[in-house]
Amino acid sequence: MWYEAVSFKFFFFFFLKHRVITCDGDAVQHLGCDTGVISVQTALYGRTDDVTCSKGRPKQQLANTQCSQEGTVDILKKRCDGKKVCELNTKDVQMSDPCSGIYKYLNTSYICLPSNNLRICEGSLAQLHCDDGLVIVVLGADYGRRDQTTCSYKRPVSQIQNVYCTSPTTKVAESCSGKESCSISVSNSLFGDPCVSTYKYLEVAYTCECK
Repeated sequence: MWYEAVSFKFFFFFFLKHRVITCDGDAVQHLGCDTGVISVQTALYGRTDDVTCSKGRPKQQLANTQCSQEGTVDILKKRCDGKKVCELNTKDVQMSDPCSGIYKYLNTSYICLPSNNLRICEGSLAQLHCDDGLVIVVLGADYGRRDQTTCSYKRPVSQIQNVYCTSPTTKVAESCSGKESCSISVSNSLFGDPCVSTYKYLEVAYTCECK
């Protein structure tokens, strides 16, 4: 881990950069923030050296060290930005095979950004607000369900038991980023229905920056 300067308008903050490397297969890559939310900085799926994830592998599977899949960082950012915890494996990022016959890995770096975090139940109104002179910058948003307790009041078990229902969305950023305040109706008609018959909620992480 190391420190990196990140600039927000006229202010400079130092954030600890985390790096996680996961070898091809069923292993889980875990990104997490104790405080703040994830902001993916770099992500590489492929191979750039013959040492990483090399144990027990024949030399021919390590030979190509200029192998990387295009668009990997975009996949990670869409899936993980704005969340406190994000888990995936290499199968989740594979769009193609950038180097056939080579044993690959996922190398991700991220920082934890301070943020305002909201959870809004389906059928309610999400309200984002910044003080005078500041505007909203949406870091990430998800619509679905990841636990059985959030937005569960007087709901039958059948509507809250699916906790593997989540769908990243850009709708909040498209509607709210750059504004001082913003309201969005949390509904399937706007965000789609990632899990039919499950009562869902919207999770939003945002910060306020100078205009």
